[in-house]
Amino acid sequence: MAGDQAFIIAPPKLDEPAGTSHSETAVFAGGCFWGVQGVFEHVKGVSKALSGYAGGVAQTAHYDDVSGGDTGHAESVQVTFDPAQISYGHLLQIYFSVAHDPTQLNRQGPDSGTQYRSTVFAATPEQHKVAQAYIAQLNGSGVYSQPLATTVEDLKGFYAAEDYHQDYLVHNPSSLYIVINDQPKIANLAKVFADRYRSDPVLVQP
Repeated sequence: MAGDQAFIIAPPKLDEPAGTSHSETAVFAGGCFWGVQGVFEHVKGVSKALSGYAGGVAQTAHYDDVSGGDTGHAESVQVTFDPAQISYGHLLQIYFSVAHDPTQLNRQGPDSGTQYRSTVFAATPEQHKVAQAYIAQLNGSGVYSQPLATTVEDLKGFYAAEDYHQDYLVHNPSSLYIVINDQPKIANLAKVFADRYRSDPVLVQP
C-alpha cells in the first residue's frame, strides 16, 4: 500500500449485535504497529490503542525476538472501544480501508516478514465470524486488485510492546519512516472517515 492510498469500501453486512457493554477489545495486525496504533488513536469511540505482540507465546513477546520473524508473533494493536459509539465492524472497515494494505502477504511498505502479516486476532467467536464474513464480502467487492491476504486467528494472548513503541507516531512526527508510511494514513482517516475522526489522539502515555 502506498502511504497515500486508501480503499473506499462498504461497511460489513454482518456486524456484532448491539449489546449493553461499553467496553470491548479488538486486536489487529497490519504491518508495523506504529501506523496502526496511530490510526486507531484518532478514532472516536476508542479509549486506548496499545501496541504489542500477538500470535506467539509470552516468553518471546519482545521486540528483539519478534523481529527475527520466527516467533509466531505479529506486531499488533489492541484497541479498546465503546461498542455504543463504534461497532467492531466499523473498526474493521477502518482497518481494511486506511490502516494498511490487506492484499500484501507478510509485508507492509518497507517491512517484510511474518511479524508484519495482515491478521485479525479474534477475541470472541462473534468477532471471528464477523471478520471472516467481511473478508469474503470485500473479496467479492472488486475494490482490491487481488484477494486479501488477511487471516483470522483466535486470540490466545496479547502482550504490550516496550514503552518506546507506544504513541511512536505522535512522539516522532518528523521521522522519515513516519512521514512516508504513516502520516498519510492519518490524513486518509480524516478524509474518508471524517465522522469518525478525532483530531486529538487518545494516547497510551498522555
